[in-house]
Amino acid sequence: MFDVKNIVRYYQIGIRKIRKFLLSDKCKECLVFLFFVLVSFAFWMLQTLDNVYQTEFKVPLRLKNVPKEAVLTSELPHEVRVRVEDRGTVLLNYMLGRTFFPVSFDFNDYRDRGTHVHISSAELLKKISAQLNVSTHLISVRPDTLDFIYTMGKAKKVPVRLDGEVRAGLQYYVSHVGFTPDSVIAYAPQEVLDTLTAAYTDKLDLENVSDTLHRRVLLRKLKGVKFVPAYNDLLVCVDMYSEKTVEVPIVGINFPADKVLRTFPSKVQVTFQVGLMHFKDVSSEDFFIGVTYEDILKAKSDKLPLSLKSAPDYVSHVRILPASVDYLIEQTAEEGGIW
Repeated sequence: MFDVKNIVRYYQIGIRKIRKFLLSDKCKECLVFLFFVLVSFAFWMLQTLDNVYQTEFKVPLRLKNVPKEAVLTSELPHEVRVRVEDRGTVLLNYMLGRTFFPVSFDFNDYRDRGTHVHISSAELLKKISAQLNVSTHLISVRPDTLDFIYTMGKAKKVPVRLDGEVRAGLQYYVSHVGFTPDSVIAYAPQEVLDTLTAAYTDKLDLENVSDTLHRRVLLRKLKGVKFVPAYNDLLVCVDMYSEKTVEVPIVGINFPADKVLRTFPSKVQVTFQVGLMHFKDVSSEDFFIGVTYEDILKAKSDKLPLSLKSAPDYVSHVRILPASVDYLIEQTAEEGGIW
């Protein structure tokens, strides 16, 4: 175990070794070598920085004096990228000791240019050049032209629509797709609002959904339009399929008053898939199998093919058994007779 005396002793031994090394000839040679290395590096840096280089800087942008009633539906970019050329010493000064001030544009200077304002590259270059040294050559600015769009309070309420597909998993189906809120406020110039019918989400494709899904989605950006809010909460409800069978009567349509359709059998089985939430609600009364008098006159077979004339929207994979039946047309007038 180390005690205080041992720690002090080892400390003194270490100090003596360091002092001995610093006073040795080998240490002196090392220090001289390092000195000349530093001097050489300094001369190399001076020579290198005297050459001409190109580099890129970011310059912030600002739009000032925007009135409270104006809504910017397409704003200026937050910054532009400036490519310049100059001696290394000047560029090093830009990088280490100088901060570019934001390039400002006054909203009032552009009021007479309409709701879609374009700022020319000449205006932009002039403002940026004012912050550069005389020796600095401005090569390029990206983007080289700027624009912004605004509206003086013009707005419209539009519904939210999904851009994409939602596919349920095996044995499931999508029972409901909804948004909260179901509509948003769109701010834009009047000529844009006149053609705007809905706010669409960003492209979204969902597969194998087998449970209720909640997801926050962004609304697709449109140039010159600002949606409030700019996002929406998507709700996707799915339900599980089940199979059900009901008996549905066959009904004659457009028959003369003295004729009656008789089919054998008079009822057929209709089998279909339906979600569990509608399983108890659906019944035979929701289906209609009808045969028109005109179809019978055109029939070329002794069997009468059957088809559904109406069915609930929430059923699928409907099958009729049997798909065709025997039939006859019964005469009900006084002279009687059977066809």
